[in-house]
Amino acid sequence: MRSVLFNLAYWVLSILYTLAAAFAALAPGRKAVQWIIRRYVKRMVQAMRVLAGIHIEARGKDRLPEGAFIIAAKHQSWGDGFSVYDQFDDLAFVTGDHLEKFPLLGTVLQKLGAIVVNNCGGHEARKALAQSAAIAHQQGRKILIYPEGNLAKVGEKFRYRSGVWHMYRDFDMPAVPLATNLGLFWPQEDFRKNPGKATIEFLDPIPTGLPKAKFMARLEDAIETRTAELVAEATGRPV
Repeated sequence: MRSVLFNLAYWVLSILYTLAAAFAALAPGRKAVQWIIRRYVKRMVQAMRVLAGIHIEARGKDRLPEGAFIIAAKHQSWGDGFSVYDQFDDLAFVTGDHLEKFPLLGTVLQKLGAIVVNNCGGHEARKALAQSAAIAHQQGRKILIYPEGNLAKVGEKFRYRSGVWHMYRDFDMPAVPLATNLGLFWPQEDFRKNPGKATIEFLDPIPTGLPKAKFMARLEDAIETRTAELVAEATGRPV
């Protein structure tokens, strides 16, 4: 019953707030759209807690550096974006172009300043990522990216893509790894939700200046190791 109620609320809230944001996109600037999306995120996190019984605990915010930085996160759930976006007043995020197939959503993403890239990757995708990320960087915004570029099952890992390193190098911004166990409670895109306390944890920032191989290895090790520990902490099973 929890899953039914939450999924009903998910679609109702998503449709209503997307319509409101599309209307707000007619106004100059992005403040109106940003305000509506923040309300949407708040309501979704509230619905996760009240209807699905999923309580989000955010750890490690005291580790976050000042100014603009990159958040490189593990991606296990459709709920990841809500749980991370809810921690900041203004956040640019990297997303695949599959979201643009939904009516009106492409306009909202553009107005919001989202960084939309081609899911197929390649030179054009890297170029688009660099251009959009440069705008976000100029605005002093924090940038959320999922380095694997895939929605992973708990315990699953995809190849970490180098787009995050190009942003890290080109914009001279520290990168903050983010671990999570939310996939235990809202697995990927699944209808069924499992009540409990889910954790997202901001880890020690990776300082600027590292070469590609060292940066990618350090990022992947930090995210995968701590994610496994958070999963073990929630399930009671050893890493």
